[in-house]
Amino acid sequence: MIDSHVHLDDPRFDADRDAVINRARQAGITGFVVPGTTAEGWQKLAGLADRYADLYPAYGLHPWFMEAHRSDHVAALDRWLDTHPAVAVGECGLDFYAADADREAQIGLFREQIRVAANHRLPLIVHARKSLDRVLAELRRHPGVEGVLHSFSGSLQQANQAVDLGFRLGIAATVAHDRARRLRTVVAEIDGQALLIETDAPDQPGPAHLGQRNEPAFLPEHLRVMAELRDEPVEALARRLDDNCRTVFRLKKNDDD
Repeated sequence: MIDSHVHLDDPRFDADRDAVINRARQAGITGFVVPGTTAEGWQKLAGLADRYADLYPAYGLHPWFMEAHRSDHVAALDRWLDTHPAVAVGECGLDFYAADADREAQIGLFREQIRVAANHRLPLIVHARKSLDRVLAELRRHPGVEGVLHSFSGSLQQANQAVDLGFRLGIAATVAHDRARRLRTVVAEIDGQALLIETDAPDQPGPAHLGQRNEPAFLPEHLRVMAELRDEPVEALARRLDDNCRTVFRLKKNDDD
């Protein structure tokens, strides 16, 4: 399978990145979609993509880092994508978790990145924290743009709305927590074509690794949870998730590799 969302460019991997990637490969992970978060980090990410053939970069401006984004960064992103191959625009989106979040600035930045994705005919990797209804409303304004809602945590109704808009749902290890009843319902009941699997490493470790740095090698642990919820064989679900990821990011299918 491909880890459909992992921040291998994060400084927390700088000391042992080769070992992290090797452990993932040994665990059956055949690729890594790595979304960028700030303009300052795009060059490092491009360098990693040059170094690791199974690392697939995306470039974007994350709503967590509004203080790092300048007014000319969207235009810079548009130009960057002209010369740097990417599988998506992102990570972009909305994060309304903090009470003092500048929502209007985030919405404006998100809209601009949706337009960049449309211009380059690329899918979006979307972050939606305490903002899913507004994210869905913004995506409705741009029919034809597709992608993935990363680390999905919404309801089954919201999941179906996202699917109707052409988006898939990235499922992180939060699904392995017993308290994640709403997410477990989504995973159990949504059309299997709508699902991707991700780690969001180094963040969002599953219950077996609380307090630790998350790694893509841990991905099979919540794959097993997803398979149990869907009453599917693990191997069959793994093949389906891999195919879904390759479809949305337009990667070669396994039988063509």
